[in-house]
Amino acid sequence: MSDLNKNMPRVKFPKLKLTVIKEDGYCYHHYKIGDEIILDDFTHGPKNFCLGLAKSLFPVIYALTFGAEFKFMKNMKSLNVTCPDNGKLSFKVEVLDDDLKVVNKPQQEVPQGPNPKELEIEIEEVCGHCFFGYKKGDKFTVKGLRTPEGFCGAAYSALFPVLFAVNFGATFSFEKDQNCKTGITCPDGGNIKFKVRRK
Repeated sequence: MSDLNKNMPRVKFPKLKLTVIKEDGYCYHHYKIGDEIILDDFTHGPKNFCLGLAKSLFPVIYALTFGAEFKFMKNMKSLNVTCPDNGKLSFKVEVLDDDLKVVNKPQQEVPQGPNPKELEIEIEEVCGHCFFGYKKGDKFTVKGLRTPEGFCGAAYSALFPVLFAVNFGATFSFEKDQNCKTGITCPDGGNIKFKVRRK
C-alpha cells in the first residue's frame, strides 16, 4: 500500500435506499413496485443484486454519496434510475442519515433548463503504453455530460461516474482540491491515471 493510501483519511459513506417506483415488464430478480433495497454504502451491493441495474445505478449512488444535488428533483438529494433492460423498472435512489431516515433537501425552485458545468479531464500519470497516445499533462475540457470527441471509450466508462458526480456538485473532502478527483484509473492494465476537476 502506498504512503498516499496509508495517510488518506477514512470517509464514512452513507447508506442508500432504492425503492421500486415503476414496473413495466418481467424482472428476472422479481422486483415489484414498493420493494426497498438498502445499500450499506455505494461500494456494497446486496447478495445477488442485478448487475445490469448496478451499471446504470453506480454513477447516481456515487454522486449522491459525495454530496451531489439534483435541482430538478423535489428532493434534491435523490434521483430516479431506469433499468437498462428495456426500461422494465424504475427506482428512486435516496440517501439515508445515521438514523436510517431519508435525507430530504427540498427543491428551492424549478430550474428553467440544464446548467452544465465546465469539467476538465487531465492525464495525471502514464504507467504504460496507451493506444490513444495520451501523455502526462494532456487536458480535455467537457461541458456537463457531453463526451469528448474521439476520446477512449474504455477510459470514459471509468471516468463517467466521477464526471456525473462533479457536474452535479459533488466534492471530495479527502482531496487537496475538493472540486477534483484524482487517481481514476484506465481499466486497460491501469496504464493511464486521470483526474477530473470542476473548473
